[in-house]
This record gives sequence, structure tokens and C-alpha cells, in this order.
Amino acid sequence: MNEFVYTPPDTPLDILHEDHELVFVNKPAGLLSVPGKGADRADCLMSRLQVAFPEILLVHRLDLDTSGVMVFARSPHAQRHLGLQFEKRQTRKTYIARVHGMPQGGSGRVDLPLTVDWPNRPRQMVCHQTGRPAQTDWKVIRTEATGARLRLMPVTGRSHQLRVHMLALGHPILGDPLYATGAALAHPRLMLHAQALRLRHPDGGKGMTVTAPVPF
Repeated sequence: MNEFVYTPPDTPLDILHEDHELVFVNKPAGLLSVPGKGADRADCLMSRLQVAFPEILLVHRLDLDTSGVMVFARSPHAQRHLGLQFEKRQTRKTYIARVHGMPQGGSGRVDLPLTVDWPNRPRQMVCHQTGRPAQTDWKVIRTEATGARLRLMPVTGRSHQLRVHMLALGHPILGDPLYATGAALAHPRLMLHAQALRLRHPDGGKGMTVTAPVPF
């Protein structure tokens, strides 16, 4: 395997919504959510946001290769409020993915426990002995030449959950550098995008949904 070289995209911030408590941003594929280990991985979405919003606080993350909606807090109160919503699964996340092949049935739920694949970190794997519970609802949006476009709705939020669950279905996400092989790997990026995030605003609790257009 070739040594990974971090080359983050040189794109301007795409702010989707901002107010006194929250900042929603559209993360590009190829950019870390938070700094990695080493000076060469210091550039990330959070450090870029800190230039405009020095008070910004982390709430959740997206994988390096995944694009789409992320929310950051602008106060400790907002961070706690949002953190509890994620912890109690009160947020609703919707992803769009292009996968290899056509899943049978049109929709369903993957319910397979996940754990880290220690010899092959950062890969995750299904493990019925030591894995943590993980569920993903999926639905075919449309068929494509060599596969399908799916709407994915994670019930839990495990690391690499959508990627490993689709692989377990036999339909890896196109362009996945960790889990796809052959023709499924031959794409310019991971075809996974966080399209929408629904949550309650920390100031008053009103429900809000923020979306980011699918770039593929």
C-alpha cells in the first residue's frame, strides 16, 4: 500500500448557516475535521474556521474522505447541548452514497456490531464478539450504470459505520480507499456525502435542518 500523503483541498470555507450559537459548514472531501498527528496534518476544517470564529468548539467529526454538513458550537453551552443530542441519538443525519452493484429489496437496515481491526488500523470490521452495536437504514434512490445511489440514515454513529456496513452488504461505496477494491475503487473520491443534519437549536430548542448539495 502506498504511503498516504495529506494534500487538503485549497477551497474557501462554505458556511451554510451561522448564528450566535452555531456554525454549519460544508466540509470538502480530503480535508481533516480536526488536526492529525504531525505538522503536515495541522490544516483542517476546524483550524480554518478558527480564523473567522476564534471561539469555535468541536461537536462531531466527518471522515477525511467524506464531504458534507458539519456543525460547530460557538459557546460551551452550545457544545454541551449539541453533544448530548448526538450522544442520545436525537440528531438525524442523512447521507448520499454511490455504491457498487444493486442492493436487493430497495431498502433495509444493516444491524451489525463494529470494532476496530487492530492489525489494519484505521480500518473497522464487523465483530459479533467484541463489536459495539451499529445500525444503518438504507434506501435506493436510483439505479446507475454499475450500481446504485442510496440514501443512508445511520441510527448509531460508529467510526466508518456507513462504509463497513455497505461493504458487509456486498456493495462497497465507490472510491473508498480503505474498503473498496477493483472497479469500485477507481473513482476520484469517496462517493459519500453528509447531505443533511437535523437537530435542536441550543437557544430555545427549536428544530432545524441544514443541507449541503451533493457534489457527485
